[in-house]
Amino acid sequence: MVAKDRKSYYHVRVISMPGRWKLRSVLYLIVIACFLVLSLTSAYGQSGAPGAQIKLPGPKHDGTVSVEKALKERRSVRVYKDTPLSMGEVSQVLWAAQGITEPSRGLRTAPSARAQYYLTVYLLADNVTGLRPGMYRYVPAGHTLSHVAEGDVKTALYRTVGQSPIQKAPVVLVIAGAQDRAANANFMYVEAGHAAQNVYLQGVSLGLGSVVMGGFDPEAVSKTLKLPGNEKALYIMPVGRK
Repeated sequence: MVAKDRKSYYHVRVISMPGRWKLRSVLYLIVIACFLVLSLTSAYGQSGAPGAQIKLPGPKHDGTVSVEKALKERRSVRVYKDTPLSMGEVSQVLWAAQGITEPSRGLRTAPSARAQYYLTVYLLADNVTGLRPGMYRYVPAGHTLSHVAEGDVKTALYRTVGQSPIQKAPVVLVIAGAQDRAANANFMYVEAGHAAQNVYLQGVSLGLGSVVMGGFDPEAVSKTLKLPGNEKALYIMPVGRK
């Protein structure tokens, strides 16, 4: 009887132990899978495939620098520190350029003739914490970035334009205008000027500097960046820490 009981006991142990190991194996696999997902999200989730959307941190609507002080201290800055920008700083600069300030009507930070909003702002990221190098399109509705191209697009632009601030800046903004929608081309140029001034003033508040570049071949820039056929490059603005 004892022998039989022992046999039954060991029989149960032999059956139960593999089951326990199977359960542990499944748990280990789940943990490893979660780790891989988090790793891929960290490495690739901030860029991903073309068209992937990246949610930006919410913009701040109140700061410590007055409009008057920002106007007084605004200067064109062509040399930048070799330090990265944060996603919060990138978010704030993009919002200043074309962010939505009245959601019910879709009105933005920069005025536009008849509220048509002819501009598209592209971000060429090179040294941004939490964002892989590449080209992104700012989407005001939802305050997001849409991934356009992977890699060092900024260097390609520098080689096309040949101006050193582009090479040294952690990010470069390219403001393009929808020339097919602008009944009068002057409208999109005026709008681009408003947006650029907003970037200048926001930069003062954040301790960042920028410079507007207009001395370039729009067709060459459009070709390098592979802009849509209806868009014309209007402004190039390197942005970095002073």
